[in-house]
Amino acid sequence: MADDDAYDLGQGAGFYVNATRAPWKEHFQMYDYIVHELRAVLQGALPVNGAQGITGHSMGGHGALVIAFRNPALFRSVSAFAPIVNPTRSDWGRKQLCAYLGHDESAWTSYDASLLLEQHGWQGDILIDQGDSDQFLDLLKPEAMAKVITEKRQPGVVRLQPGYDHSYYFVSSFGADHVKWHAERLKA
Repeated sequence: MADDDAYDLGQGAGFYVNATRAPWKEHFQMYDYIVHELRAVLQGALPVNGAQGITGHSMGGHGALVIAFRNPALFRSVSAFAPIVNPTRSDWGRKQLCAYLGHDESAWTSYDASLLLEQHGWQGDILIDQGDSDQFLDLLKPEAMAKVITEKRQPGVVRLQPGYDHSYYFVSSFGADHVKWHAERLKA
């Protein structure tokens, strides 16, 4: 499949994994890009104090959660807007994980936020906002993250926002909450 045949695979849809399969593996190393390259650029260009948080929307929310949970020494706070939280159990996630990582489902678990949280926990609390009118709600699986947070007694909240969909209007409506939330946790 060419990288532009589907909006959810390929160009702009790297799923924040380090792809291991052709044709993706040469250029689709989004996990390493965020964890290593982007962080280095930001640290070199901005007056940062070493405390870092991460957030994202949809696939970016998936990436933020996975990256934070896999790198607790690097991130002090994590939040997400309408993230894909259980891609190994979602038709949407299974499509991308198979394309980027192959058919061996054991390779997928290190890119599933719900499984990572269940297995390793997180040192802080978690903030997730999800619209209850999101057209992708069944694919995002927010109930999986809420279940793990409850079962693990993990500090965190999945806020279901009435009347909001998957749009950037949703993100902009609660963006200030997330900025404030991160700022409180990143104080040195």
